[in-house]
Amino acid sequence: MSITETTHTSEGATSDGATGDGATSESGVPIVREVELLGETMAKVREGVGAVIFGQQEVIDQTLITLLAGGHALLIGVPGLAKTLLVETLGTVLGLLDKRVQFTPDLMPADIIGSEVLEESETGTRSFRFIPGPVFCQLLMADEINRASPRTQSALLQAMQEKHVSVAGQSHELPNPFHVLATQNPLEQEGTYPLPEAQLDRFLIQVDVDYPELDAERRMLLATTGTKSETAKPVLTAEKLLSAQRLIRRVPVGESVVEAILGMVRSGRPETSDIELVKKNVAWGPGPRASQALMLAVKVRALFDGRLAPSIDDMIALAGPTLRHRMALNFAARAEGITIRDVIDRLCEPYR
Repeated sequence: MSITETTHTSEGATSDGATGDGATSESGVPIVREVELLGETMAKVREGVGAVIFGQQEVIDQTLITLLAGGHALLIGVPGLAKTLLVETLGTVLGLLDKRVQFTPDLMPADIIGSEVLEESETGTRSFRFIPGPVFCQLLMADEINRASPRTQSALLQAMQEKHVSVAGQSHELPNPFHVLATQNPLEQEGTYPLPEAQLDRFLIQVDVDYPELDAERRMLLATTGTKSETAKPVLTAEKLLSAQRLIRRVPVGESVVEAILGMVRSGRPETSDIELVKKNVAWGPGPRASQALMLAVKVRALFDGRLAPSIDDMIALAGPTLRHRMALNFAARAEGITIRDVIDRLCEPYR
C-alpha cells in the first residue's frame, strides 16, 4: 500500500481530510483524541529538548518531525552548533539507546556494522561469534558522514533502508525503532567523499543548522559557563515512539494537499516540469521518495500545531528540508549564481 492510500484508510475520514468522531486508533480510542494526546506529549518533548538546546527551535522541530515520521535526518552546519548535543539530548528525552560514530577516511564497514571473530571453547571446538557494531542501537549519530569512504557509506546505506545488516552471509536485524542522524560540515571539503544521490535520498529531511540568535546565544553562554547546567529528562519510550509513528500514518490528508504535493514534486523534475527555471537549470529532480517524505512530514507538523489535518502551508514550510538534498543544479545554473533555494521558492509560488 502506498503512502497516499494509507492516509485515507481511517474510518470516518472524509474526502477533504476531516475525520469523523467514529474514527478510532489501534487502541480503540478515537483517533482525534489520540492525536490530541500525542500533541500534548510532543509539546513536553520539545520543551525538554529546548531546555538543553538554545535558540534552535526550527532545527529541533525538523529533527523531531523526522523521527516521528520514522525517517533519518542529515544535519548540515559548521562546528560548535550543538549537533552532537542535540542527538544525545534526543536520545534521553525519547528514551532511545543512542550511540555515536566519528566518521574518518580509514573507517571500515566492520567498524560500524560489526564483525565475526573465531573463538575456541574449553573443549577445543572452534566457532564464529558475531560481535555487533555501534549500528545496533535505536538512534545512531553518524558524525561527519562525508569523511568516510563510499564503501563504508554503502554499509550504512543498507542499514538505513533495510533495517538489517549482512555479515558473512548472515542477516542481523537492527533494533526497532532505528534512526540515523548524520552530520556534515559544509566548510571543509578537502579529504571528503560526497554522499551518493542514492544515500542522500534515504534521508527524509536535510536540516540546515544556522547560528543562534543573539538572545539565544546569550542564554547559552550564561547557562554553559556556570557551575550548573541543565540536563535532559526522559519523556517518551521507544515503544511509545513506535506507537506515535503508527498513529502518524493513520492521520488523513485532504485531496487538495495530496495533489499539491504531487504537483510540486513533479514540477521539480526537468523532464515533467512546466516551469522554465526548472527545465533550464535543474540537472535532476526529486523522485517518489520526496513525495512520501513530504506527505509524512506535513502530518507531523500539523500535529505539532494541534491540527488533525495538514494544510498547504505545512507543505510550503517543509518543501525546503525535504527537497533541497534531492535536487541538483547543472553547471550553467551554478555559474549564474542560481541556488536550490531559488528553485524551491519558485516551486512554492503557485501554492502561496
